Amino acid sequence: MGGGVRRVVLDESVLFGCEDPTGKASLLPAAEYLFRKLRHSTIPTGISHRLDLSAQKVGGLILYELREGIISYETLLCRCASLLQGVAAQYSFDCFVLDASSTDSALNEIQLAWGDIGGSILYLVSYNNDALLPKLRTRDWLIVILGSIGQERADGVDGGPAGEDSSMFYINKVEELPLIIFRLNEKGISNNVVKVGYIMKPSREEDFSKRGAFPIYPSQNGLIFMPLSFAVPISSQLQEVDVVLHKATDEIMSIELNGSSELPNKITYTRGMQELRMYMERHPDICLIDPFNNIDPVVDRLKIQQILLGLEDINKPGCCKIRGPHFLKVDNFNEPNLVQSLSESKLSLPSIIKPQVACGVADAHSMAIVFRVEDFKDLSVPLPAVIQEYVDHSSTLFKFYVLGEKVFYAVKKSTPNAGTLKKLCEKNELKPLIFDRKRVCAINNPMILLHSLKSLPTGKEKQDLKDQSIDIKLVTDAASRLRRALDLTIFGFDVVIQEGSGDHVIVDVNYLPSFKEVPDNVAIPAFWDAIKEKFESSKKKPTTNPN
Repeated sequence: MGGGVRRVVLDESVLFGCEDPTGKASLLPAAEYLFRKLRHSTIPTGISHRLDLSAQKVGGLILYELREGIISYETLLCRCASLLQGVAAQYSFDCFVLDASSTDSALNEIQLAWGDIGGSILYLVSYNNDALLPKLRTRDWLIVILGSIGQERADGVDGGPAGEDSSMFYINKVEELPLIIFRLNEKGISNNVVKVGYIMKPSREEDFSKRGAFPIYPSQNGLIFMPLSFAVPISSQLQEVDVVLHKATDEIMSIELNGSSELPNKITYTRGMQELRMYMERHPDICLIDPFNNIDPVVDRLKIQQILLGLEDINKPGCCKIRGPHFLKVDNFNEPNLVQSLSESKLSLPSIIKPQVACGVADAHSMAIVFRVEDFKDLSVPLPAVIQEYVDHSSTLFKFYVLGEKVFYAVKKSTPNAGTLKKLCEKNELKPLIFDRKRVCAINNPMILLHSLKSLPTGKEKQDLKDQSIDIKLVTDAASRLRRALDLTIFGFDVVIQEGSGDHVIVDVNYLPSFKEVPDNVAIPAFWDAIKEKFESSKKKPTTNPN
């Protein structure tokens, strides 16, 4: 079994569930979960089926056609195989016929498809086939049997081997398979390898995984990654890892602002994330990237603005400076002294209005751009809110990414200058621009509704995208200052350069971005290094509660 799991074969019996309304069997949600985990791994994966593939997999309509003689049995088998082949093609998997009567030919086909890459083949099936499985085990295959709850635990416990047999395993749920693979791969690796468990929403995980960010074999700097799932008891997974990487903001249910910049906000997470947090509190020896309390400022726009005020002391006379945008916190858009407060905060119109809650809840991105003071009273932006300076920036945005001690950036087109925005809105009498993903624009709505800021056209102002248009040293110094202030391992922020003054204005800060604008061959090793450095530094510090 040397070399760990190098190939995976999934029997069709573990992939399909009850029929959908069209009469066809559908993929189980757990199967789609597993496909996502394996799709961008370095493990070649195949779907297997028997030569006499069950007609149940194609649904009642085709069974009727078979009974009525409309199609032949051979045609039925072809359709069944075609269904599986279509699923395999969708996820870039192979498809094989595998049963007791065709073992030798199937193994030859697999050899031709995958070659001899060492290690073992793992076979996931939902039943114990006494004719097939012994043949596979003589070829050093690892067998994982998915059983009904309560059935398999008589033989194996928590994904462990059945009795003394180290080549056969039993699991309750498909979601347990990545843990089995991780354990098997872990056995043959050095003790110096750092084991990283990670959890985030599927779309974000997909962005990272397809770039090779989560290898299941040791990376070039000695990291091995394991996906965590809330469908399986979290404690059994966390006890396997040295580091937990999470995007907790994906699991926020509600945020209750406390009104004080000195105290953390009350954030309610999903049950799974709450369990993970409690486990980490009881096991401070596991490195957490990053502690939950450290994430608090990035969900609160007011706290971020106040942190950005601390950048003032790195600016030097006679040089361009870096700062946050001018801002004003409001609890009521009908405040009688709003005009005076705007002036005292160095704010002019247009301004952009954002909810104080920055992420994690549905209306965090419900924003507005207001051109006239009288239109504040009709705004539906959630309160409390932050009125923020709209910076003329030649429609150029610099996206900075901080990965540990390394800083990268990319240049992108951005929204138009204020003058261009006004021209766009003149035909609507300069009514506010409203950005709301949930609302639908009414016919006579006095405001212009857009999906998000990204819905605005990019500006056509002349752009200078040369490196010298931005003071990299200044922004890098600011990144270091923010890293210390936030105590975050991986974060990003957006910078625009104000026309005229040359001020470098940080307009947004976010936690664990995908940094997809940075080339993979640069970003991914830096991502790994940031995790490794955080782990090593955590081992040098006295053990404290990470939250």
